[in-house]
Amino acid sequence: MGPHHSKILLVDDETDLLRLWKLRLESREYDVAVAASGEEALATFAAFKPDVVLTDLRMPGIDGLSLFEAIRKQNKSVPVIIITAHGSIPEAVEATRQGVFSFLTKPIEGAALVAEVERAIELSGGGSGETLGERDAWRQDIVCQSAVMEELLSRAKLVAETDSTVLIRGESGTGKELLAIAIHKASQHRKGPFIPVNCTAIPETLLESELFGHVKGSFTGAVKSYAGLFQSAHNGTLFLDEIGDMPLHVQVKLLRVLQDRQIRPVGSSHPVPVNVRIISATHRNLEEAIRENTFREDLFYRLNVVNLALPPLHERREDIPLLAEHFVGLLAEKGDGLEKRFTPEAMHILVEAPWPGNIRQLYNVVENAVALATSSLISEDLLYDAIKQHQKKILPLFEARRQFEQQYLIQLLQTTQGNVSQAARLAQRNRTDFYKLLNRHHIVPALYKD
Repeated sequence: MGPHHSKILLVDDETDLLRLWKLRLESREYDVAVAASGEEALATFAAFKPDVVLTDLRMPGIDGLSLFEAIRKQNKSVPVIIITAHGSIPEAVEATRQGVFSFLTKPIEGAALVAEVERAIELSGGGSGETLGERDAWRQDIVCQSAVMEELLSRAKLVAETDSTVLIRGESGTGKELLAIAIHKASQHRKGPFIPVNCTAIPETLLESELFGHVKGSFTGAVKSYAGLFQSAHNGTLFLDEIGDMPLHVQVKLLRVLQDRQIRPVGSSHPVPVNVRIISATHRNLEEAIRENTFREDLFYRLNVVNLALPPLHERREDIPLLAEHFVGLLAEKGDGLEKRFTPEAMHILVEAPWPGNIRQLYNVVENAVALATSSLISEDLLYDAIKQHQKKILPLFEARRQFEQQYLIQLLQTTQGNVSQAARLAQRNRTDFYKLLNRHHIVPALYKD
């Protein structure tokens, strides 16, 4: 058995060299895929998900450097080793500056090839001697195959190995708590507890006591002392969900904990040291909340050391079939054990639906359809009804406002044919603020020019 079981993608238009390198790496128990061109490599990359890419520099069509740039757009954490017959070339300097892992010069000794692959895996966090399944155990509850999610998870894995505070952003229903759990499982705090706290679910008057604890008699109803969730999470991770809704007076105490690494229970004069990794999450625009004086700017910078943004479901549609089938499997385990299947037409409807409620809404629709299916097949008519039913639900105010604002901006740009100055005047906003609104909603004015 080899030491890593990692996946290697080899790219070269010389098939004899490909075979030779493949045999050498497979003798070390690496899982190796080959591609005879940059175009074939890009098609293979998304499905194979390699840990390291080795590519020749000079190839027809997409060459090694172009392939590197395309891979970086999909996943910045995969090391790319470029192979060249040209020795020290000017491109090498620039490419290394851009993030190419290293260069190897032909002819390559077999031992040097293996050593460089092992070095790339070691430095990218894959050299622990674990199998691929063991290395992926931390993220096993996150079902995905999209490039945008793979890139996010690669960043999350790197962040997990540090002690940095993490802020997870994303719309409601995108899976922020699942990502927080995955980060905890990959961190040095994984043997400690993971304590989730929904800041909106606890009454404002009790939130401070719940987080930091209290001593007996410190307020009416405090009949005994309570350690609080920070102490419960000692040597583990505290996940503060919907942090944007935390009251200002609690924000002050949280900031002090992040600075001093100790808490002071309500009614106590003695601080208690705590060793806790903080992960927070929000669907709110915290920069806007800072401007409205409902969120402290100094706390924001303490929490936002690393920012991970979960994409809405409509931006990762290639994950919908995987998620839907995963949910059917879960529902079968809970029910009679008989797993139902979607017809191709039904799956098409799932993939094309808008999903304003994201993964949570997808699960509810699948659950509804599974319950109503009278055969082993889930047909499209069941999904039409379920999706329509969920779309009739009243949206939360923030989501309704976001959707209206986005459509309003698009309508303005269509009316003015992409003229931002004219659109800003119609909206009675200055041009700078109007550009900020466009950026917030990822709207490109040039697309609306005649």
